[in-house]
Amino acid sequence: MNRTSIGRFVRSPAVVFGGVLAGAAAIGLVSGVVPALAAGRVDISLRAALAKRLPRTKITAVDCNKLTGLCEVSAGNTLFYTDKNARYLVIGRVYDMETRTDLTAAKLLELNPDTLLGAAAHNDPATGEGGIRAAPSKVALSELPAAGAIRWGPATGPKVVVFTDFHCPYCMKLSESLGAISARVEERPISVLGTRALSDKVYCAKNQVAALHGAYRHEEPETDTAKCDVSGLDANEAFAKRHMFSGTPIVVRADGAVIEGFRPAAELAAWLKGGAA
Repeated sequence: MNRTSIGRFVRSPAVVFGGVLAGAAAIGLVSGVVPALAAGRVDISLRAALAKRLPRTKITAVDCNKLTGLCEVSAGNTLFYTDKNARYLVIGRVYDMETRTDLTAAKLLELNPDTLLGAAAHNDPATGEGGIRAAPSKVALSELPAAGAIRWGPATGPKVVVFTDFHCPYCMKLSESLGAISARVEERPISVLGTRALSDKVYCAKNQVAALHGAYRHEEPETDTAKCDVSGLDANEAFAKRHMFSGTPIVVRADGAVIEGFRPAAELAAWLKGGAA
C-alpha cells in the first residue's frame, strides 16, 4: 500500500467511525466487567470470612449489591445479613419504607415458595447458629387461652387474630385496614420492640379498645397493673416464641392460616374469605 492509499484509508469516515465504535465498545465492556469482578472478589472474601466465623453453616448464596451497606446471605432456606467484612451479624427483617415492601419476606418466599410470607429469628437445630427462616404457614389457635386478647370490631365480621406490637407502625396501619373491612379482631400484644410494659398497661386499662388504639398514637394509658392479671400476655409471648413469630404484625385467620406484615383492606378481605395470601 503506497502513501496515497494509506492517506485515503486513514481519512475514510467508515474506518474512523468504526474505530470509535470499537473503542467505545471496549470501554463499555471494561466498565461492566470491573464492577462485576469487584463484586465477585467481595463475595469470595465474605464467604471465606463467614466460613471462619460460622463453620457449621453452609452458605449457598451471597448478595452484596441489593442493599446499601449490607450483604444478604442465604444458607439453604435460612436468611441473614452481614457487613462486607462479616464482623456484624444481623438477624431481623429489612423493610423498604419507600415502597412499603418487606424485602426479607420476599426473599424467604423466593427461597421456599411453598411457605407463606413470614420470618423469625431462631437457632437452627441443625447448625446451632442463628438465622431467619420462614414462619409456619398454619398454627393451632386452640393453643391460646381466652385471656391475653383485646377484642374489637363487630361480632358479625370475619374473625382474625393479630399478634401486634404497639410501637410497630405497620401494626397501626393493619388495624386501620381491619377496621375498614369490619373484621372481628382479636389483638394479642407481644413485645418485639421492648413494649411489654406498655402492653400490660393497655391490657389492664378500663377501656382496653380505646387504650389499644391510643397506644398506636403514642398515648399513654392510665392503669393500675398491680391489680391486673397479665398471664394471658405471657401466653401470647410463649405462643409467639414457640411458632417463631419475631416480627409484627402476624395475622392468623380463623382456620389457623398465617400471613405476616401489613396488607391493604381489599387483600385482607379476600384472604379472610379463604383466598390465597
